Amino acid sequence: MVSNILMPRILEVGGGALERLAGVLAALGVQRPLVVTDPMMLELGYVARLQALLEAAGLDYRVFADTVPEPTLASILDGVALMREGTAQGAFDGVIALGGGSPIDSAKAIGVLGHFGGEIRDYQFPRAASQLGLPLVAIPTTAGTGSEMTRFTIITDEVAGEKMLCPGIGFMPAAAIVDFELTLSVPPRVTADTGIDALTHAIEAYVSRKANPFSDHNALAAMRLIGPHLRRVYHQGDDRAAREAMMLGSSLAGLAFSSASVALVHGMSRPLGAAFHVPHGMSNAMLLPAVTTFSLAAAPARYATCARAIGVATDNDDDARAGERLLAELVALNQELAVPTPRDYGIDPARFEALLDTMAEQALASGSPGNNPRVPSHAELIELYRSLW
Repeated sequence: MVSNILMPRILEVGGGALERLAGVLAALGVQRPLVVTDPMMLELGYVARLQALLEAAGLDYRVFADTVPEPTLASILDGVALMREGTAQGAFDGVIALGGGSPIDSAKAIGVLGHFGGEIRDYQFPRAASQLGLPLVAIPTTAGTGSEMTRFTIITDEVAGEKMLCPGIGFMPAAAIVDFELTLSVPPRVTADTGIDALTHAIEAYVSRKANPFSDHNALAAMRLIGPHLRRVYHQGDDRAAREAMMLGSSLAGLAFSSASVALVHGMSRPLGAAFHVPHGMSNAMLLPAVTTFSLAAAPARYATCARAIGVATDNDDDARAGERLLAELVALNQELAVPTPRDYGIDPARFEALLDTMAEQALASGSPGNNPRVPSHAELIELYRSLW
């Protein structure tokens, strides 16, 4: 089997890696970047740090800081317009994304639409951004989405109530600066949601029907880092060793699912998030135990290996026992990290029931459930959603 592997051309990894930004831009030939970020990065002073680096290098740039959590069509339009304006010295020749998964996903969409034109739906799966565009430098500030390593972006059509999965080489960053020190200020709730998101990426990449030797290696390495450190970083946010492990684990998990794709958890998570504005990592966490229970018998050896990599089973446990330990761990993790159920989150039960059919349709249409070890029917998807309540 031949696997298509895409990854950033340049990786700067480790504490203080942000200081390498000017050199990365020079290597990519970028002199007029558009910085895409969000208001929180302004508030925390990270944008000011970035600006100081750009100004010291004598670069011409502009900042778009109006991205929103779970980016929508409307939220990226001003960024696309700014992209098309350019700077006083000419057209933008690159993009810098600073923030969590939402600013990075926004920057991917803004870069492609600003350069190639069209609408983001033109790139929705099964279509793709099949050409390289302007160089994107992704600088994540959370350990979760792995978007700095992937060929995907997710943008919500707020009118249709649908999260659109958009793949392609055009969405792959040219460089990633993975500096765990940028995650030290992340609060516990976001730490938990993004951390379980990263764990979900690694597990789904490993059990995916598109798994390959490259993705397997990275997924297992990610689980070995995330498993022992997720609780630590949730309870003690200034634990530098745990933050570093989670940041590297998140990036490796992103690299894994970029080549193996995600599966049923993500297929169901996007409609849930679009319909009820549940943060992506949290909706993944809501789904992970139920989907693993549904899928376990279809890939017992693979799930058992996940349990051993995370550290909740040993080589002395047979596959059945290791699978049981994995399920118990996922339930316990949600409890300890205070992951709410849809009911606890405040979702209206009547509206939840009314949208089950639509969410099931959208999940299947995304293509992700087809990568799952056990591919659900429409009716099974509805029952899985109901089981979350």
